[in-house]
Amino acid sequence: MAEPGKDQETPATDDEMAAEWAAMVGGEGKAEGSPADAANPGGGAEGATAETATRVLNQNEIDNLLGFDAAAGDQEKTGIQAILNSALVSYERLPMLEVIFDRLVRLMTTSLRNFTSDNVEVTLDNITSIRFGDYLNSIPLPAMLGVFKAQEWDNYSLMTIDSALIYSIVDVLLGGRRGTAPMRIEGRPYTTIERNLIERMLGVILADISAAFEPLSPVHFVFDRLEINPRFATIARPANAAILVRLRIDMEDRGGKIEIVLPYATLEPVRDLLLQMFMGEKFGRDAIWETHLAQELWRTDVQIDAVLDVQTMELGEFAAFRVGDTMMLGVQPSSNVELRCGDVPLLVGSMGRVGPNVAIRVKEPVMNDSE
Repeated sequence: MAEPGKDQETPATDDEMAAEWAAMVGGEGKAEGSPADAANPGGGAEGATAETATRVLNQNEIDNLLGFDAAAGDQEKTGIQAILNSALVSYERLPMLEVIFDRLVRLMTTSLRNFTSDNVEVTLDNITSIRFGDYLNSIPLPAMLGVFKAQEWDNYSLMTIDSALIYSIVDVLLGGRRGTAPMRIEGRPYTTIERNLIERMLGVILADISAAFEPLSPVHFVFDRLEINPRFATIARPANAAILVRLRIDMEDRGGKIEIVLPYATLEPVRDLLLQMFMGEKFGRDAIWETHLAQELWRTDVQIDAVLDVQTMELGEFAAFRVGDTMMLGVQPSSNVELRCGDVPLLVGSMGRVGPNVAIRVKEPVMNDSE
């Protein structure tokens, strides 16, 4: 290398050129301030650029970006995960669901005890919000998926029975001995007997779900079909939000889990009712004032007009009437008379006389189109 201020360069040998190239290549991966950087001041920026371009994120940086807390073992609502879940609605915005499913637990405990003739305990694990597609991908197989329809709401829901509960119900209903765990036979499809027994149990549970919703809104849940493959149990779009309710059923040393999936589209007809904080909430309306107003309305005096006949005439004829003129009505003594309050027809009756008074006997009310 030529020194500053000299016009001629000293020819370098092959060994010196090889050593210089090796130093330049090695300087890219060295830290700042290393001897290679001091020997090659212009190569430091190139080395930093190459290091930045080929830098790989470590596991902690990836977890932070995805919003995963390694210490808690769960994903927080941060980062990309928060963006993906931004469309989900928390079930806590529907507080009446907890009341309904608490009632369902009590109903199922009684009905399943009668169904199995065994000591059954039903507990509510949790109520969460989930995407429907994510739930289908997380179903542990083998399992049975019962699709049922809410007739009044005209939409479908899903109920999943895991294999442990299936074998437990079959064992109990077919006279299995207590104190022994049910035998699980893997690698074969469910038999017709097993499917029929589970359908009977689903009918009992659906009747309890209908009874649990009864105080809030009358609805009938009807069994539609039983599926084994989750792909055939698709009742909503994968990105749609749904309510997931996990129930645990224990029968002494046997039992399993039931998961009920209610898409938000299914609950939309009763969404306003589910937003109540307690049963019968009126959303700011004063029930005492309404009762007082209704009582006062019954005491209000109204004027009732008896219409004998209705005629159409010209204005000139009407203006020509004088005192003493007679207008002929097209009615007979047996014709019906209409009773009105203002312009609203109320009753129909026949005209007669009671003592010195002209009276009308009511025959029937007048039905409006809306009624």
